[in-house]
Amino acid sequence: MKKTLCLALCGIVLMGCSDGAKSENEESMRSVEIGDTSYDVPANPERVVTDYYAGELLAVDAEVVGATTTAFDNPFLEDQLASTENIGEPIDVERVLELDPDLIVVMYDDDLEQLREIAPTVYIPYNTATSIEGVTELFGSLMNNEEAAAGFLEGYEQEAREARAELEDHLNGDETFGLYEVTNQQELYVFGENFGRGGQVIYDALELPAPQSIAQDVMEEEDVLQLSREAIPDYGADVMFVTSYDPEGSHQSLDFFVDSSVWQGLDAVENDRVVINDFDTFYPYDPISIRGQIPLFTEMIMDLNLNR
Repeated sequence: MKKTLCLALCGIVLMGCSDGAKSENEESMRSVEIGDTSYDVPANPERVVTDYYAGELLAVDAEVVGATTTAFDNPFLEDQLASTENIGEPIDVERVLELDPDLIVVMYDDDLEQLREIAPTVYIPYNTATSIEGVTELFGSLMNNEEAAAGFLEGYEQEAREARAELEDHLNGDETFGLYEVTNQQELYVFGENFGRGGQVIYDALELPAPQSIAQDVMEEEDVLQLSREAIPDYGADVMFVTSYDPEGSHQSLDFFVDSSVWQGLDAVENDRVVINDFDTFYPYDPISIRGQIPLFTEMIMDLNLNR
């Protein structure tokens, strides 16, 4: 490959330098700790490629030149990805090579060895950090831009405070809130705070309570729990936000649950407090998406008129 040849030639040139000299590239590298692993990365990365961390990187002002297809389905990232290359899903390694990145950040390790031949590659497994604060600070540190991370979080916290104040007159104070998803395989899941679907907005930014069953069996465990149709009442909330994962768009699985007598008997259904949300809008859990979901949830809750 061209880049490999180029690196080899650079190596030959550097052999002629004195023993005490350092290349310009070496002088601009620094070490970062991710979990228990230390990585040597550029001090100030200028061209970053990622698989699933586009939103996390953009939140700290990184220049993302390549991202996988999923990022382009996220409506909160559309404008910021206007000049970003789609590197496919799974990753097209040749396309990454053509982008000439100086840093690659991945959630999955499928192509790790190949990517490391192209540029320094940092592997950050899913759930390395969970809260919006922890994630933003992690990527701020990785990109050597703690100032951008702090500024983003300051804006997030201000918007969260304003949203909570806006909701004060629209809540009785004893309502519970739950997040659910139906898949195209007739599976139903309930989610906690850190599994997307708006969890960090509902339970962190807006500080709204979950039913005791969700708090205990979901949030204190894996943060996601599959439910049988018969078990839905045990995990029902006063207000239920539901997403439907159905790439084909038929939503037959959603109908399977919604049309059932069990579903129809839920308090939230009888009180018209079930909201069906768009999957692409509410699945994402990167900092930019979480911040963008705050006004959407705020408006939905206000429209429910819970204190009537």
